[in-house]
Amino acid sequence: MTQIILGLDPGTAIVGYGIIATDGQKISHIAHGCITTSKEHPMPTRLNQIAKELRNVLRQFQPDIVAVEDLFFAKNVTTAISVAQGRGVLLQTVANLKIPVEHYTPMQVKQALTGYGRADKAQIQKMLQLLLGLSTVPHPDDAADALAIAVTCANSSKLASLKRGI
Repeated sequence: MTQIILGLDPGTAIVGYGIIATDGQKISHIAHGCITTSKEHPMPTRLNQIAKELRNVLRQFQPDIVAVEDLFFAKNVTTAISVAQGRGVLLQTVANLKIPVEHYTPMQVKQALTGYGRADKAQIQKMLQLLLGLSTVPHPDDAADALAIAVTCANSSKLASLKRGI
């Protein structure tokens, strides 16, 4: 049975999304892109726009599961709060549609795609190009990150199925 996975890279200025399909053996690219908001608008307006555009993506692609990057910030508290607000809107929008959600840290994503938890963006993007059979590395970075999160979810689901003996 084919499963559609939506990966999300949270933010408030840019939310990356990546959609893949997997049958448990093969992973296929469906689409990727970004939801963008203007810094000129107040935060409530931006968050509402993110929710509205995410609902459109969810309706169009009808994912079976959503994978969202966990937040990790060591330095900039202001950015962390803003991204956390965006992540909250993503989670609420998905929860309203009762779609299961998985969470992955940046290190888990890097480890899953390259085997190295400190891989850089170029390494991740090159691996995505190879795994998904893309003619070029995926861009922009936020959309590539979202695809990486979706692929991590697909591989984690495969591993969980193997552990359960399915």
